[in-house]
Amino acid sequence: MSGVGKGLTTASMGRILGEYGYSCTAVKIDPYINCDAGTMRPTEHGEVWVTDDGGEIDQDLGNYERFLGLDLPRQNNLTTGQIYHSVISRERRGEYLGQTVQPIPHITGEIQRRIQEAAEGFDVALIEIGGTVGDYENEPFLFAVKGLEREIGPEHFVYVLVTYLPIPRHVGEMKTKPTQQAIRLLGEQGILPDFIVCRAETSLDDVRKKKIMVNANVPMDHIISAPDLATVYDIPIRLEEEDLGAKMLAKMGLEARSEPDWTNWQNLLERSKSPKHVVRVAMVGKYVEIGDFQLTDSYISVNQSLLHAGVANDSKIDITWIDGRKFERGDMDLSALGEFDGIIVPGAFGEGGADGVLAAIRYARENDVPFLGLCYGMQLAVVEYARNVVGIKDASSEEFSDDSPNQVVAVQESQKQVLEDGHYGASMRLGAYAAVLKKDSRVLELYEQTGRLQEDAQRIEQLLGNSEEAFRVGEIMERDSVVLERHRHRYEISPRFVELLEDEGLVFSGHHRRADGTRLMEFIELPDHPYFLATQAHPEFKSRMDNPAPMFSGFIQAVLAHRQASGAPHAQAAAS
Repeated sequence: MSGVGKGLTTASMGRILGEYGYSCTAVKIDPYINCDAGTMRPTEHGEVWVTDDGGEIDQDLGNYERFLGLDLPRQNNLTTGQIYHSVISRERRGEYLGQTVQPIPHITGEIQRRIQEAAEGFDVALIEIGGTVGDYENEPFLFAVKGLEREIGPEHFVYVLVTYLPIPRHVGEMKTKPTQQAIRLLGEQGILPDFIVCRAETSLDDVRKKKIMVNANVPMDHIISAPDLATVYDIPIRLEEEDLGAKMLAKMGLEARSEPDWTNWQNLLERSKSPKHVVRVAMVGKYVEIGDFQLTDSYISVNQSLLHAGVANDSKIDITWIDGRKFERGDMDLSALGEFDGIIVPGAFGEGGADGVLAAIRYARENDVPFLGLCYGMQLAVVEYARNVVGIKDASSEEFSDDSPNQVVAVQESQKQVLEDGHYGASMRLGAYAAVLKKDSRVLELYEQTGRLQEDAQRIEQLLGNSEEAFRVGEIMERDSVVLERHRHRYEISPRFVELLEDEGLVFSGHHRRADGTRLMEFIELPDHPYFLATQAHPEFKSRMDNPAPMFSGFIQAVLAHRQASGAPHAQAAAS
């Protein structure tokens, strides 16, 4: 089933093999017919991850990047839609030279080609096949992988089944039957698992291990217990307690190239579990409620970025998810925000709940509560400022109101035809964009403190190579401070309002300059506020456990300072 932990297990195995000295990449296969995750509803599919090269990907790629420390390209995500689109396009161009194009060998051959292309240059490629064993939709991928094994040799393959063992409440016993059925169905594809990673609420006992061993013909020490843990970053350590890394290397006939050293990882884990402070943050967003449940997967990277920033500042972050519509409906009073040490407005799309989010932003601005706005959060922060400080009462976003004469947030000219034609997939400003930071700004100070300016300069060179764009950006970098963050949006701050807003005290502390000279606003801040910063980008996509995103780290620093100054009753140490 979805959410069982396939992506985190894959990412953890990559981290483990990396500790043994092997370079790893990871490929996510999604069997759905969508070409990418960009047109999916976040409450159905979870967060959309964005790569530097503009891919809109399943959130598992975020886990891969966070655990492996890599910036993965869009080619590391395969979907059924992509595969069929590619094959059909070739057929239309006559590239199959009159052949009858069929699922086998053309679809499976395209899958194999793309897997090998993504794996090139690495010692090990981890391939995660999404869905559930027995689904019709992932059979072509299982067949393709089995065929790839035949081509390059079984000694190059390890098969890992990630399975869930339920404990029905009325029985009180862990059940192995679903796992037995999964193994049987996998066998129908000619695949026998070399390892079985058993997800459950609690650890797997020897009785259950033996039962699986007998039914699966898998050695007992290859049946790995993966119980629920305090954080996702505990997973590699837990898997290594059962020597999974050494066992996988042995299965592939490989020797360890280095002695694993988990010291730094363990230190970070310890700090995440025993912090000095606890701070409360309100996450005021849109994609939170679905029926009777809260789907925080819609903002998983923001959540992880706060964890990273908390570790860096010796703090536990207690997040409360608030749907902006609660303020509109009267289900929650704005005064309730006084219980929190900081407020974040993450990315979103559409009008629903916007008035409630605007009210929360105004509360943060007027009450000196640290505030961080991301993408949609920056756009609404500008709308709120235009309305309530500049005095443009009908200031709005073109996303909400087509007929407002004062659209301080407007669709890019290059996007208007896209919208008219209904071509929504992969049509936004996507991927990594460079931004020039204003001298003496708070944003520049944050990026300087964390060393990100140097990291991003190297990444820009890597991405642009010797292109004409590289020379243009290189000239800018010689005289200005430039950062690289990922984007996913089609609305921008309207250039015709920038000067007026600046005259009224809003600082645009970073911008991206397009090749045609157009300036796109990337960062805002209020100099006299304890911390009122927002960005058009998604810095959460670049945050790592050992290298938190500057704007998140700065936010938590400001939250701690603000809380200490206010002497709030909930400003307690974690130890208490």
